[in-house]
Amino acid sequence: MVSIVGPHDEFLRTLEAHLDADVHVRGNEVTFTGSAEAVTRAADVLTELITIVRTGQGLTADAVERVVGMAADPDTHAAEILTQNILSTRGKTIRPKTLNQKRYVDAIDTHTVVFGIGPAGTGKTYLAMAKAVQALQAKEVNRIILTRPAIEAGERLGFLPGTLNDKIDPYVRPLYDALHDMVDAESVPKLLTAGTIEVAPLAYMRGRTLNDAFIILDEAQNTSMEQMKMFLTRLGFTSKMVVTGDITQVNLPGGTKSGLREVQGILDGVDGIAFCQLTNQDVVRHRLVGRIVAAYDRYDAVQPQRGQSARQQGRRVARHAGQRRANESGETA
Repeated sequence: MVSIVGPHDEFLRTLEAHLDADVHVRGNEVTFTGSAEAVTRAADVLTELITIVRTGQGLTADAVERVVGMAADPDTHAAEILTQNILSTRGKTIRPKTLNQKRYVDAIDTHTVVFGIGPAGTGKTYLAMAKAVQALQAKEVNRIILTRPAIEAGERLGFLPGTLNDKIDPYVRPLYDALHDMVDAESVPKLLTAGTIEVAPLAYMRGRTLNDAFIILDEAQNTSMEQMKMFLTRLGFTSKMVVTGDITQVNLPGGTKSGLREVQGILDGVDGIAFCQLTNQDVVRHRLVGRIVAAYDRYDAVQPQRGQSARQQGRRVARHAGQRRANESGETA
């Protein structure tokens, strides 16, 4: 019961805040009061929480919130999602934390090319990296290739000093950060030196055929249509590709179409290719990140309406001004 209600009843307060049914705990007995639908959903949530605890996996307030959210779908079993292990390293286990993340991970297992599209913090790159390391450890592939376009996020850094590796390091640093979370720190330099793991800008992919590899293209929203085609056609035998990006954060020069935006219409329905959409509900960083993403989504949604209202107002002003000039001309004549 302590594991279910949490330290200082933290999880119990989360349940009370997010369930429509009233929750009462006495000893080892939990009672729900409310409508039949609310009580049924609350009972389902409690059952999933008990199942998770019985696996030996600890609960967090964030996990409790996710279980409550998933209970809205009767075909979704939160315990099955939150206890699916992808990779265990240094006492840390990497798992999907939402239904869409599980669908994303499952798509990587069953498809050759997978596109993970969604806002920041949804685990697109992190889960792809975990699947890549898992495939390497299982000897399903011989190497991991990590790449991203060398595009600044709204800034101009100018000419960077140092060697070629020093120059490209700022662009691929997020990939290194994820890699260090999953592979022993002392092993990373050896794997990089041996070419078992390769981190490089997208421009270095031209002219290559990548066999027996797990290839990840990150920040794909900043690829042009030509670059996206070039990358996808690098696919070799017994390889997998995962392409990740956020189409709301494109940093390409004006007039350049995003390869990630366009590829959805081009490759939709092609066998062996899957498109996985993640939303602000799948954000697994600080809870505030999900709220920030949702706020920006709401802002973007009303912008076209604001722009249309401004244009309509401008037309009305122009129409009145034209009518006034016509009246003044008539009076002068």
